[in-house]
Amino acid sequence: MESLRTDAAECHLVSRSVPVPAPSFRAVLDSADAPRTVWSAPDEASVVGSGAAATLTADGPERFDDIREAAQSLFASGDVHAGTEAARPRLFGGFAFHADSADGTPWADFPGARFVFPRVQVTWTGSEDPDESAAGDGRADTGAWLTVNAVGPDVSAADVESRLATERERLTSLPAPGPVDGPPGVGDRRRTTALGDWRVGVETAVNRIRSGDLRKVVLAQALEVDLDGDLSIADVLSRLGERYPECYRFLVEPEPAEDSPQTSFFGATPERLVSVRGRTVETDALAGTTGRGETPAEDEWLAQELARDEKNAHEHDLVAETVEEQLAPFAASVSAGPRRVKRLATVQHLWTPITATLDSDEHVLSLAEALHPTPAVGGLPPETALETIREIEPFDRGWYAAPVGWIDAAGYGTFAVALRSAVAREETATLFAGVGIVADSDPDREWDEVQLKYRPILDELEVDGE
Repeated sequence: MESLRTDAAECHLVSRSVPVPAPSFRAVLDSADAPRTVWSAPDEASVVGSGAAATLTADGPERFDDIREAAQSLFASGDVHAGTEAARPRLFGGFAFHADSADGTPWADFPGARFVFPRVQVTWTGSEDPDESAAGDGRADTGAWLTVNAVGPDVSAADVESRLATERERLTSLPAPGPVDGPPGVGDRRRTTALGDWRVGVETAVNRIRSGDLRKVVLAQALEVDLDGDLSIADVLSRLGERYPECYRFLVEPEPAEDSPQTSFFGATPERLVSVRGRTVETDALAGTTGRGETPAEDEWLAQELARDEKNAHEHDLVAETVEEQLAPFAASVSAGPRRVKRLATVQHLWTPITATLDSDEHVLSLAEALHPTPAVGGLPPETALETIREIEPFDRGWYAAPVGWIDAAGYGTFAVALRSAVAREETATLFAGVGIVADSDPDREWDEVQLKYRPILDELEVDGE
């Protein structure tokens, strides 16, 4: 494996792909080499990456530019035969929330930015379930594809094609994984923020908003839990996919130090930061939250109450207006759809889809940098909100609420906001959740909303009845 930074110069990239009978997602992920990668998004192909043919890393305020330059240098050397657009070479990774690198437990292995070019990539262009996938017929954009990548001064197409044949044979012989296991169970829990400290923090933020220093700030919490059993990332992501098919599932794993345990950052987030293809940009405003009802009537009542609630509507409109303003310098036109309620398994959100047409070609990382952090995870004004977050939150966000996603040789890509997420390492998992604070926020109501947002991940760790 080669580690590349912004001086990624004398390298040669070779990539070859072939259609394969659709294998089991869990079998592929369980057999993958570290570092493993997962990306699965609505209306996109799902990908499992194994190992790293190259790694791009960067730190500091210029990390978006540094990664973009390194990626362009890497892809410029490409000898690529993909067979289908979905199987094309891509880099997968993300960024830290703050400009300085993530630090301390559980983020010690995560730099300010890190992207992996997988050594082996399996792509599902239909369902991840092999019983539902039309695989193996050789038609473009259907079924599953195997891609093998290599980077280095001496790599050859013949070597990559030989490895492709070997990997295809290995892939087709993977054993069936059996039923999806249940959650490992949760023992002790440790909060980074006590309720009393939370009340003080929210009241501090509200006072700054009422004085005019802030318009909104998002405050988060972290919850560390001890696991009672082994955690299967493959099983957790499978369960999340079944329960949250409209969300963006991801797995990012840094390479651990020698003889150190693997750290896994994973989640199923409802919020897209940005998607760029050609000169078309798609993004979302997602802010304002309530729970789900126990009956259809209660569920609909909660949705209507959310839509009418002035506090949530104000918070949401701040996000939507700011996203449009952030896109405006790049765009010939920006348009927002009607605000509506987006229902997920455990929560409902106010949601506005936003699209833009670019004035000229732009790399997806330029748009991601312009949009991060949105007011849905940071606040307004942005710099004052970030200072407030640093002052009030007693933990490092690391990659929580930051961009995770992929980029390709054309500069296209998709990034989601890493919400509904956790970092797992051995028998410990750390979960994250946050909430928007505005002038009329009540600390106890905001506390309850944070607990609600833990549920998507906590439900996949707890045994029923815990």
